[in-house]
Amino acid sequence: MAKLIYSMITSLDGYAEAAEGDLGTGAAEDPEVHTFINDLFRPVGTYLYGRRMYETMIFWETALTDPDLPPHIQQYARDWQAAEKVVYSTTLESVSSAKTRIERTFDPDTIRKLKAESDHDLTVDGPNLAAQAIKAGLVDEYHLFITTTVVGGGKRFFPDDIRLDLTLLDQHTFASGLIHAHYRTR
Repeated sequence: MAKLIYSMITSLDGYAEAAEGDLGTGAAEDPEVHTFINDLFRPVGTYLYGRRMYETMIFWETALTDPDLPPHIQQYARDWQAAEKVVYSTTLESVSSAKTRIERTFDPDTIRKLKAESDHDLTVDGPNLAAQAIKAGLVDEYHLFITTTVVGGGKRFFPDDIRLDLTLLDQHTFASGLIHAHYRTR
């Protein structure tokens, strides 16, 4: 059975999106971090996105048209293009990437079935969609990429009204100060 993984960059105070500005230094622009992320998520077979996250990630559909991209960025684009994508949106009319479909509602039973039938892990991306998956008890693992910045507000990585008991599986500190923390649901 495949795992459902939730992973995002988060501020030191737990925000996946800052109310103002960005999440600070140490994020995916760093080749060391990006290569780590490439290796970590290469086996993922399906990405579950909310509309806003999909609109951010659609860059990867055409990224390879830029011949000046460094090899680690090219690799991420190839991996992203190879995976299936499901976009949950009530407003998006169409998708502009291959291997992508739109679902109008997030149905936990459909995700359970997808996990049971998949040979490859899935990710849920974006704090709003992830909150639905967390509340439904669907998320098996969490990968937090914690920056060195406190942003004071925004959208939280974890929903406010949930309690989780997690087991730390691994941690890694990058030269930039970014910390990767990998947890499993107990």
